[in-house]
Amino acid sequence: MCGICGEITFNGAPASPAAIEKMCDAMAPRGPDGSGAVLRGRVGFGHRRLKIIDLSEASAQPFVDTGLGLTIAFNGCIYNYPELREELRSLGHVFASSGDTEVILKAWSQWGPDCVTRLKGMFAFALHERDSGRVWLVRDRFGIKPLYYAEIEGGLRFSSSLPALVAAGGVDTSIDRSALHHYMSWHSVVPAPRTILAGVRKLLAATIRLVEPDGTASDRTYWTPNFERSAEDAERPAEEWRDMLLVELRAAVRRRMVADVPVGVLLSGGVDSSLIVGLLAEEGQEGLATYSIGFEAANGELGDEFKYSDLIAKHYGTNHHKIFIPSDEMRENLPHAIRAMSEPMVSYDNIGFYLLSREVAKTIKVVQSGQGADEVFGGYHWYPPMASSNDPVSDYARAFFDRDHAGMAEHVSAEYLPDRDESIAFVEMHFAQPGADDPVDKALRIDTNVMLVDDPVKRVDNMTMAWGLEARVPFLDHELVELAGRIPPGLKLAHEGKGILKDAARKVIPSEVIDRPKGYFPVPALKYIDGPYLEMVRDALTSQAARERGLFREDYLETLFAAPTEHITPLRGSELWQVALLEMWLQQQGV
Repeated sequence: MCGICGEITFNGAPASPAAIEKMCDAMAPRGPDGSGAVLRGRVGFGHRRLKIIDLSEASAQPFVDTGLGLTIAFNGCIYNYPELREELRSLGHVFASSGDTEVILKAWSQWGPDCVTRLKGMFAFALHERDSGRVWLVRDRFGIKPLYYAEIEGGLRFSSSLPALVAAGGVDTSIDRSALHHYMSWHSVVPAPRTILAGVRKLLAATIRLVEPDGTASDRTYWTPNFERSAEDAERPAEEWRDMLLVELRAAVRRRMVADVPVGVLLSGGVDSSLIVGLLAEEGQEGLATYSIGFEAANGELGDEFKYSDLIAKHYGTNHHKIFIPSDEMRENLPHAIRAMSEPMVSYDNIGFYLLSREVAKTIKVVQSGQGADEVFGGYHWYPPMASSNDPVSDYARAFFDRDHAGMAEHVSAEYLPDRDESIAFVEMHFAQPGADDPVDKALRIDTNVMLVDDPVKRVDNMTMAWGLEARVPFLDHELVELAGRIPPGLKLAHEGKGILKDAARKVIPSEVIDRPKGYFPVPALKYIDGPYLEMVRDALTSQAARERGLFREDYLETLFAAPTEHITPLRGSELWQVALLEMWLQQQGV
């Protein structure tokens, strides 16, 4: 897990070492264990390293293989790299390191771009071919690892972090109106390739981009989710699906233990993270480090779920760390958490993951986390109504979207409002794609491959990497997700959601955490904004920078200031926090 960046020029000028240094410096928290750069004429790569696999300098990056004429800057982890290395050795390749980075280079030389289909893991990398002058940009199947890019005068820059591109300069930082529409509609989700900034884009998940020496570029999608089922799948009994699922779950969790340092678990006390702990216990893990966080209650709403995380920790005898954050400490750290966001993300979970990661990183470098289970196995409340939907697009938007296009016109200043309903248009386009005929499958597909990428997964990456902590997400193992896509929707929606996953979990963990009411990462102070939190957001939204930017209508802001708790979105979020978070993020990034 690291941070990568680079510059490619198309006008004959050399790549800028100063720009690469600025991007590397901006990503220092992602890779506190080392820094490096390689520049060859018009192509320059930079890297910040977090040592997880092969702790020696033999795996320092950017990694150059002069014999093959290949240079790579890589972020992530290839879990099946030992097997791939042995296969490549049998084909005659000789290795100078014991890590996964060099395995990608050898695999590329052996199989070309198609080698990415052999990689099991999370990854984003840039690869330069010396002889052809080509540069390839690659992102994993679920976009677990970020990859942003920006066109600059005479060239292209890329980075693991959007703020790093801004720090290097020369980027159009005006607001992308379509992205703003997505942010305000889709609970801060801005689907790739857009970002909130007009001059910065992000590579789509499961994509290989070829950048030619003259600057022309082409993209290829190397993996797509499939929700089509055979006749045999349709008739398969639930017990058989459960047992097949357990096999894949065990493999996914086991795979993510590959490391040369200890691996812990972020334990919320929900079924997903508890199941990870139970499966690791089955694998014989002893003294497993687990971590939970809680906040002060507000407005009668609890701010922790220690009851359930304590139960699992005691049941398995884990080395459990229970972290309680007072309200004053949370408020003090909010600006730092916002600065750590590559894009504005409205979920209250961000401050939780930020402070949890701060504490976890004091004792460990790698954790497994339960993100993705709700999207893959149907755990959210908007899936059951989709089962009988005659208008999937409208029903999905009604349950998920924070506001419709008409409401947008009442909240966003006219100059920032797009001419059409960009968010509905995106959902219509995605739902119309082949490979998912059932309305529930359409919703699961868009959530797993769009919403999940640009909200929960991005949140975990940004907040953990702010402290040099690597987070691995077994529920996004692509072989597990492929199996889940074949499971009939009814089995997922059973038992008030995630039915088939809960059936599998009953074979592993105590029923108390399975049959409990569904919980969320509770941070009530940000849902019921009052007191010093109200002062904070009011100051941001009435500042000179905010007034000059003029994103939101003044009458709308005054309505929110007057009664914050009366304006809660369908997903139980604060409208005031949503607009304030965007403005605070822009100010933190110096935009």
